[in-house]
Amino acid sequence: MANHKSAIKRMRQNEKRRQRNRARKTRIKNLIKAVNQAIEEKSIEKAEEKLRLAQKIIDRTAAKGTIHHRNAARKISRLMKKVSALKKAVGE
Repeated sequence: MANHKSAIKRMRQNEKRRQRNRARKTRIKNLIKAVNQAIEEKSIEKAEEKLRLAQKIIDRTAAKGTIHHRNAARKISRLMKKVSALKKAVGE
């Protein structure tokens, strides 16, 4: 347990940041699940809408430093690839 005033404050700050980061990461996971669910339903419009929102939130989370920018780019890339594959499959 911290004894110094500055160490106690640092513990409070770390806990707040941990909770904030956890919420952001959970939101990303839920958005990715929503995009994948729309893809499974073969709903192009819904998938594109969810993808747009997911991309926005993932980029924002990376900008805040919760996840690495390359991790964010990889997640977005994989989602876009799946949506594009759905468009081609349904379009044929």
